[in-house]
Amino acid sequence: MSVELARRLNGLPPYLFAEIDKVKDEMRRQGMDLISLGIGDPDIPTPPHIVQALQVAAENPVNHQYPPYEGTPAFRAAVADWYERRFGVTLDPATEVLSLIGSKEGIGHIHLAFINPGDVVLIPDPGYPVFHAGTVFAGGESVMMPLRQVNGFLPDLKAIPGEALRRARLMFLNYPNNPTAAVATREFFEEVVEFAHQHNIIVCHDAAYSEVAFDGYRPLSFLEVDGAREVGIEMHSLSKTYNMTGWRIGFAVGNAQVLAGLATIKTNLDSGVFMAVQDAAIAALAGSDDCVEEMRRIYQHRRDLLLAGLREIGLQAEAPRATFYLWVPVPPQYTSATLTTRMIREAGVVPTPGVGFGAHGEGFIRLSLTVGDARIREAIERLKHIGL
Repeated sequence: MSVELARRLNGLPPYLFAEIDKVKDEMRRQGMDLISLGIGDPDIPTPPHIVQALQVAAENPVNHQYPPYEGTPAFRAAVADWYERRFGVTLDPATEVLSLIGSKEGIGHIHLAFINPGDVVLIPDPGYPVFHAGTVFAGGESVMMPLRQVNGFLPDLKAIPGEALRRARLMFLNYPNNPTAAVATREFFEEVVEFAHQHNIIVCHDAAYSEVAFDGYRPLSFLEVDGAREVGIEMHSLSKTYNMTGWRIGFAVGNAQVLAGLATIKTNLDSGVFMAVQDAAIAALAGSDDCVEEMRRIYQHRRDLLLAGLREIGLQAEAPRATFYLWVPVPPQYTSATLTTRMIREAGVVPTPGVGFGAHGEGFIRLSLTVGDARIREAIERLKHIGL
């Protein structure tokens, strides 16, 4: 039998990370101990009270049946309560909150609700690869919005071509930003709301890192801005806030019509989130913020430790106000891919090349703060030894 992949897969970019994975596998076979600073997966365990809530809920036979695809009423109410406390935003749990199997699922599926073949999706570059992948699967066209350091890694909305704007249906934003760690101002969000109204564009704001912030800074919700709910939604995940990446639970909030469109896709493609996991998520959202504060303290300490070490070896990076990433400029003699390969081969330290997030990510590598102090110190010592 001859197996032929669907043509839509040809629209995905070449998988740069496949080559890097080959290098990693080669070095492992040679016995090298790799220190991975390349993946955004928290190493801190899920807080015990959340695990305990899951254990109790998993024993309840009621939770063994199909869940409501939109989320249980109790979970949606907990999300609304959290939004009110955290951002001062009032949501109707029945129509303005939707459960997700992690925010990645919602990001990947929303295109199917609103993008027809030939429609344009405005995507930040560098950015989360799922923004573009979902566009490809829906038959849309991605138009990239460059994120440049000179603009604080915010897109220049005035630079978007008029022809693209005429066909644009959806815009993705992500602040605090992966991979650049940039944050957005209220003034920028206000500009986005006006822009979306003017061009009849749905805004989808990925806010997965809103609670990973430092030095007393607390990022805004897009929905805090007047008029935002009229033009878009915000997606959140419990993955980064509560170290629950493997649990696969998140939520979308905001415009009821947009959420209804996404919900229609979900009713046809998934069966919702295991209700015991939703009960655990309620314990997370309704519980004390002490575990979140401790998470911030740990990442801030690691941020400062890694920044100091990078400066010792001649790499300069700005101290991020949020996310657990450093966006590090590459020395002029390297590309992001060649620097990544050298760091892996000669030091056993694994970064992520910026170009893997889009063409405008070239010139940077992303380093993650998701390893402990001892491994960060060891990574710096190894890089000192090879010299960059």
